[in-house]
Amino acid sequence: MVKHLLLSLLLVLSTASYSFAQTGKSSTNSRKAVTLYYKAEEAAQGRDFNKALVYLAEAVERDPKYADAYLKIASLHRAMGNKPEVFENLQKGLALKPYSPSLVNSYFDLADLHFERGDYEQSKKNFELFLKGKPRNAKMMDYARQQIQSADLAAAAMLKPVDFDPVRLPSDVNSFELQYFPSTTADQRNLIFTARTGNRPDQDENIYVSQKQNSSWGKPTSISAIINTPANEGAATISGDGKTLVFTSCNRSDSQGDCDLYISFRTGNEWSKPKNMGPMVNSKAWDSQPSLSADGRTLYFTSTRGGGIGKEDIWVTYLKEDGSWQKPENMGEPVNSKGRDMAPFVHVSGSTLYFVSDGHLGMGGLDVFKTSQGPGQKWTIPQNMGYPLNTHADEGSMFITADNKKGYYSRQEMTESGVFTIQLYEFDVPEGWRSKVNSTYAQGRVFHADTKKPLGAVVQLYDVSSDSLVQQVHSDKISGEYTIVLSEGKQYALYVSAPNFLLNSLSFDYISQKTLSPVALDVYLKPIKSGANIVLSNLFFDTGQYKLERKSKTELDKLITFMRQNIGVKIEISGHTDDVGSDQDNKVLSERRAKSVADYLRSNGVPKDRITHIGHGESKPVRPNTSEENRSQNRRIEMRVL
Repeated sequence: MVKHLLLSLLLVLSTASYSFAQTGKSSTNSRKAVTLYYKAEEAAQGRDFNKALVYLAEAVERDPKYADAYLKIASLHRAMGNKPEVFENLQKGLALKPYSPSLVNSYFDLADLHFERGDYEQSKKNFELFLKGKPRNAKMMDYARQQIQSADLAAAAMLKPVDFDPVRLPSDVNSFELQYFPSTTADQRNLIFTARTGNRPDQDENIYVSQKQNSSWGKPTSISAIINTPANEGAATISGDGKTLVFTSCNRSDSQGDCDLYISFRTGNEWSKPKNMGPMVNSKAWDSQPSLSADGRTLYFTSTRGGGIGKEDIWVTYLKEDGSWQKPENMGEPVNSKGRDMAPFVHVSGSTLYFVSDGHLGMGGLDVFKTSQGPGQKWTIPQNMGYPLNTHADEGSMFITADNKKGYYSRQEMTESGVFTIQLYEFDVPEGWRSKVNSTYAQGRVFHADTKKPLGAVVQLYDVSSDSLVQQVHSDKISGEYTIVLSEGKQYALYVSAPNFLLNSLSFDYISQKTLSPVALDVYLKPIKSGANIVLSNLFFDTGQYKLERKSKTELDKLITFMRQNIGVKIEISGHTDDVGSDQDNKVLSERRAKSVADYLRSNGVPKDRITHIGHGESKPVRPNTSEENRSQNRRIEMRVL
C-alpha cells in the first residue's frame, strides 16, 4: 500500500548491463592504469565491488582522462544502487570519449539521470545520441522518444509558468512525518487526509480530520476509533455531506485481494463499522485511491486488476437503487493510458476529473492532469496542468473545492536534517485549473413540521431541463442535517420526502450567471393528514398561459409516485395568481392551470375520484403584491390533502 500511496518511482535504467572488460583500444596510455583496470575486473568478477572501486580510483588517479575507467566505476555503482556516483562517472567518462554506437546504453542511462534532475536539455541530447546509435531494443527506443517529447513539453511549460503559489498548512495540521491525500467536505468545514507518524513502511497509517475554526484549520484528530485500527487505513474520500467515507485498507481478514476499498456511514457523530465493499467492487488485485461524487453514488478508484489498458488504471462504479454497487467499468481512453493512471479526484460538480499519470505526455514521472465531460458525457483528452505544479519528479493527488477557489495537495520534501517528509499545502486555484463548472451547496436540517424534531429523509436534486436525478442524499436521522451540491448552469428541483409525510418541493435556478453562494435551508415536512398542504414549486407555465411546460414533468411524475405510494389519500389541486390583470381573468387562469395539473395526473393512472381542482385567482396571496419577488410567490399551484 505504501508503495502506491506515496507514488514512488524507481529510476528507469537500461535492461542491458555494462560489459566490464574493455573493448577496442584502451582510452589511456598509462600501462599502470590499465593493470589496475584489469585488477578491478578480477575483483568485480569475485563480487568484491568495493575492492574493484579502489583499483579504479587508483587508475583514474594515474590518468584523470581514463574514460573507460570512469564508465566502469559507473557500472559498479549502478550495480550497487548508488545513482549519484553513476551520474557523476557517466558524465566524466562520456565527455572524454568520441561518439560511438557501442555506448548507446550509457547515453540512455545518462539521459534518464539528467531527466530525473530536471535537466531537460541534457536529457534530450543524450536520448538523441542513444537513438542515433540505432539500438535494437524497441521498448527503449519508444521510451527515449517519449522522454524527448516530454523534455520539449517541459521546456515550453517552464517558459510559461502557471501562477501557482502554494502555502504550507500550519504545523498543527502538518504534525506528522507524512500526510497526504487531502480532501474536504462540500462546505469546507472538514479537511480529511491520510497520515503516518514516521516514514517507515511498518508504521501505522491512519485517517485524520481537521475542522475549520475561525477560518483556520484546527489540530487533526483520528476520524474514528472504529475506522482507524492497527491495520493501515488511508487514501480516503468523503461525500459532499460528510456522511459517507470510502477508504483503502490492506491485508485484512476479509480482504478480497492485496488492498481493498471499505465503506462507512456517519449518523450523528458516529461512524458505522467499516464494511468491505465486496467482490463486486474489489478484486484480487490492488484496489485503492477512491474518489466519491458529491452525493456518494459514483465512485472512481485506481486498480491493477486485469482488463485495463495500463498497469494501474482508473475505474468507476455506480450505486444502484437497491443500495448495491454495479460492476466497475474501466474508464478507457482518453483517460487511461498504457502507463500508470492513478489518484482520481472528481470535482463535486461532477464535470471535471483530476488524476496523476506517467502515460500521458508530461514533464517526467507522475504529472497531474485534468479532463472534463464534453458532449454525450464523454471525457476530453487529459490536459497537463503545467509547471511549477508538475516537474520531473512524481506529483501527488489534487483536490479543488466546490467553488473552485481553493486547492489542496501534498508535496514530498527533504528536511534540513535529511529526513524525507510529505507536507500538505493550500493554494488559490489558477483559472486554467478550475473545474469546468462552479458549485456551491444547500445545507440545512429536516424537521417534523408539527413536533419540530429532526427527521431522516431522502433529499433528491433533479435537473428539470433533462428530468434527470443529479444527486440523492439522506438527512441525518439524529440531527436532521443534510448537504447537497448546486452547480451553475442548471435549473434544479429539490425534493425532500419521508414515509407518511407530504413531499416538499423547492426550486433553484442557476441558469443565469450569478455569484454562487451557500444556501441555508431548513425543511419542514408535514404529516399526511386532512388539511395539510404544500406548494408545488416546480410547475411552469408561460405568462398568461395554462399549458404546462415540458420541464414540469419532473414535479408531475413525483406527484404521481406520491399518489401511488399513498393509495388512501385524496387531494385538491388549487391555482393562484398575483394581482396583475382583472379578477375574473385571474380566476379563470388559475382554474385552468389547476385543471392542467389534475388532468395530467388522471391521464397517468391516478383515479379521477382522488383528485379535485379549483382556481382562487388573486384572492389568497401569501405575500403583499408590492414587488415582483412577492408576486412570483403568489403565482403558485398548491396541493391539499382532503
